[in-house]
Amino acid sequence: MVSFDGFVIDDKSPIYMQIIRYIKRGIAAGVIKNQEEIPSRRMLASLLGVNPNTVQKAYHMLEEENLIESRSGAKSCIAADEERVAEIRKSIMEEDAVAAVKSMQALGITKVEAVALIDKYWQE
Repeated sequence: MVSFDGFVIDDKSPIYMQIIRYIKRGIAAGVIKNQEEIPSRRMLASLLGVNPNTVQKAYHMLEEENLIESRSGAKSCIAADEERVAEIRKSIMEEDAVAAVKSMQALGITKVEAVALIDKYWQE
């Protein structure tokens, strides 16, 4: 079953979006596997201390993206084959890269400085 032990709620975005991001990042990192069971809506709401409607909204959006399968009376599970995992990974990498570049540009960092900074932390 997908573990939410490492999930930490922050104030930066709506909780349902944080749940979606947590699952997508887990899938991209290979921590969350295809066909792995996810907690029920009520169970996750209780675990995170949030309103069940918040979890329902996250799960509904994940269902619309075909990332989870839910059947009436059955357990919900991850639906991400290798192709879908690659798509998610690419999307996350691009979003993170754009955010990092915009942040560095806003600070006045040159491309050469940015590449040197990336190279420095890549080695660590």
